[in-house]
Amino acid sequence: MKGNGRILLYPAYFDRNKTQREGRRVPRELAVPAPKLADLERAARTLGLQTHPEPEAAYPRAGWEKGRLQVDRKGGKRRLLREIAQKLPR
Repeated sequence: MKGNGRILLYPAYFDRNKTQREGRRVPRELAVPAPKLADLERAARTLGLQTHPEPEAAYPRAGWEKGRLQVDRKGGKRRLLREIAQKLPR
């Protein structure tokens, strides 16, 4: 996966119910409760990003949480996370 010009995004990065220690990567005010992979994909597409969903991939910190999204790299990951979080349905 590394070096292919894509960024991996997990729904846990945007989950308001998680702490940063549990994997949330956006500020709580931008996070949403229980985000779905489809919501992440829609938000990324509204930003004009190519998406590649992987519904069976497990989140490394919690193997029972399935799903991740690969998006083509466009700037830094931190900025991209915030932009996608702002597009998620509230």
